[in-house]
Amino acid sequence: MNNYMLLTTEVVEVAEELKKAFNLTNSHILNGMNESEAFELAKENAKEDLGKEFADCLAYIIKFANYFEIDLEESFYKKMDEVKNRKNRDVSLSKK
Repeated sequence: MNNYMLLTTEVVEVAEELKKAFNLTNSHILNGMNESEAFELAKENAKEDLGKEFADCLAYIIKFANYFEIDLEESFYKKMDEVKNRKNRDVSLSKK
């Protein structure tokens, strides 16, 4: 239970870093910078802190996988195959 709570805390910290990057992007845009430059600058500013938070999340996810004896690499590739072969349910294939 403790590791679950710690993981959710780390996910919130990722969200906070993303919010900072979003707000910084908007601030640059409001100061006259074009959107792509503003985003690149905000992205570079957030990169180190986001990396740390992602690493924290990954550490807890790996702990859970180890506890449940799950091969994460196998699970990842199996899921990616599933996603790749998924049909887009939002697109109607019927002709009208």
